[in-house]
Amino acid sequence: MTELTPHGSRSVILTVAEVIEETADARSVVFEVPDSHSESFTDYKPGQFLTLRIPSDRTGSVARCYSLASSPRTDQLPKVTVKRTVDGYGSNWVCDNLTPGSRIEVLPPSGVFTPKELDTKLLLIAAGSGVTPVMSILKAALHAGTAPITFFYANRGIDDVIFAAELRELQRAHADRLTLIHWLETLQGLPDDRALATTFRAFADHTAYMCGPGPFMDAVHKGLAGAGFPHHNVHTEVYNSLSGDPFADVELDEVSEAEDAEAAQVEVELDGETHNLRWPRKRSLIDVMLAAGLDAPYSCQEGECGSCACTLTEGTVEMENTGALDPEDIADGYILGCQAHPTSDALKIEF
Repeated sequence: MTELTPHGSRSVILTVAEVIEETADARSVVFEVPDSHSESFTDYKPGQFLTLRIPSDRTGSVARCYSLASSPRTDQLPKVTVKRTVDGYGSNWVCDNLTPGSRIEVLPPSGVFTPKELDTKLLLIAAGSGVTPVMSILKAALHAGTAPITFFYANRGIDDVIFAAELRELQRAHADRLTLIHWLETLQGLPDDRALATTFRAFADHTAYMCGPGPFMDAVHKGLAGAGFPHHNVHTEVYNSLSGDPFADVELDEVSEAEDAEAAQVEVELDGETHNLRWPRKRSLIDVMLAAGLDAPYSCQEGECGSCACTLTEGTVEMENTGALDPEDIADGYILGCQAHPTSDALKIEF
């Protein structure tokens, strides 16, 4: 067997501890974590994802992001759940090839689809395999909080319900807090925005988190708006395919005197600490932070994964790609650190 070695300083080789067949076309993969990296893979936030390096005969490898279905508060080991998709190279490779004992290169948990508070009223909305990050949030919130939670889960039929047994058990254990609503297309048809608005109206004082296929998410957005949800209480997980190699270390060019002379000044709050940096206008915020030796959160560097999302509280920027952000995110002041360039002289940013 060829020995795997990391392709960059951030990635880790994990061993598959267990593979669980959830449905006919969905599998959960549980990972053992080396002691040297146990903190980063056990102290993640509910709703985050792992990036897997998957072998490819054509390109050498492809990077694919899969949400953690485990909760850092209730599960000892991290677990991702992968559902096969038509022509989905990554999902089919994972389901066909990973078995207990397999080893694979992985980037640490990342992503911003995670509640700031767990003890608050939540409306969790999922369709199909979009249940994965929502399940992580559900388990964490049930463990950490006392507020009521409603879980709306749409699937084609009863046999397509991922985590069906686990959801039943959670409902039994938390009958006083958890309301579980299943929507089955075979019985009720496709959910449209009017039906969703009617369903969601009773929970308009909740904060909504949603994940699922594009058409479903569009209907949910309209349904939540029709039910009276303010946009700042609606949070969406967005997945986009990565074309680059997030496993490679970033190579940083030296800043010229001319670049430095025209640089903006930025105050960055990261992990409770404040850093004052010079920000050359042709450099991304992530490049500037890495050059300063900061542990900047990033993954794809393409604007597609959302790992580097942060809040602009003062100043202005322009972004080359906003793929991981929806219009509501941008309206709330979110920017992508890997895509942002300063257009004002002074800025303040919070991670």
